[in-house]
Amino acid sequence: MTSDARHRLRLMAAFAVVYIVWGSTYLGIRIGVADIPPALLSGIRNTVAGLVLMAIAVARDQTLPKQPREWLHALIMGVLLVTLGNGLVTWGEVYVQSNQAALIAITSALWVAWFGTFGPKGHPLSARAKSGLAIGLVGAVLMLLPGKQFTFEHFSAQLAILLSTVCWGMGVIYGRNYSVSVTPLMLSGMLLFLGGGVLVIIGLAAGEASHWHWSLPSMGALIYLTVFGSCIAYSTYIWLIHHTTPDKLGTTAYVNPAIALVLGWMVLGEKVEAVRLLGMLVILVGVILVTTRFGYPRKKPLIQADRL
Repeated sequence: MTSDARHRLRLMAAFAVVYIVWGSTYLGIRIGVADIPPALLSGIRNTVAGLVLMAIAVARDQTLPKQPREWLHALIMGVLLVTLGNGLVTWGEVYVQSNQAALIAITSALWVAWFGTFGPKGHPLSARAKSGLAIGLVGAVLMLLPGKQFTFEHFSAQLAILLSTVCWGMGVIYGRNYSVSVTPLMLSGMLLFLGGGVLVIIGLAAGEASHWHWSLPSMGALIYLTVFGSCIAYSTYIWLIHHTTPDKLGTTAYVNPAIALVLGWMVLGEKVEAVRLLGMLVILVGVILVTTRFGYPRKKPLIQADRL
């Protein structure tokens, strides 16, 4: 197997992990926030995951960075991706169904692709990628059309989820444009720990600890979100940031909601209308157009890759 073939195989496997795991986290969050306050749910899962990943990195003879610049870089990424990107979604799911949150999150693909055209590592969109993103947008519109299950009763929560997609896009491209000397594994642990720590502080300051209720479903959701949603998916996503283009990376926002729709319907009885199913099919067409072209020149990674 050639080096390019191995690289493509790793890309396919990494995308599969992010698609499936993060598609299921909308369901996990919705179950978790029923008994665990949102800031603490998101903060604890990411703080613990960050500690685990940093411990694994150290066990692999990777040292913690000593330069303040490296920690500042991780803090900025952590605030954008975790504190705002994940924290706002978690808060929003207190008020909206998991499938509604997933539908709004589709817009992050557009922010990632657009922000990706700026900065020192800016990547111009090909005509094929633009067509794929445009088709994906049509599918997103179909999924967002007002229906029986999509209301604006909790507009503030929906607006917060939309804002989270903007922050997510900014965090992704910031991480791509600024290089650091640490490995993806160590960087993942650092940003999860710092971003999650900010959420824990916010949760404790807001008095969320007194509203924590122990239950088997919520604890199961917390464990799943910590191990799979944070430890595995985040570290894989950070690896992808440095090994693929922003337009391809943005397709996660297309596929994840489709998975979330199906799981929300199967587990929580969140209904999926015919127009949503049509939107999912249209989105998949856009994903194929964006992800199946490997004609981009290979760029030097921002940080040295390590086995995840």
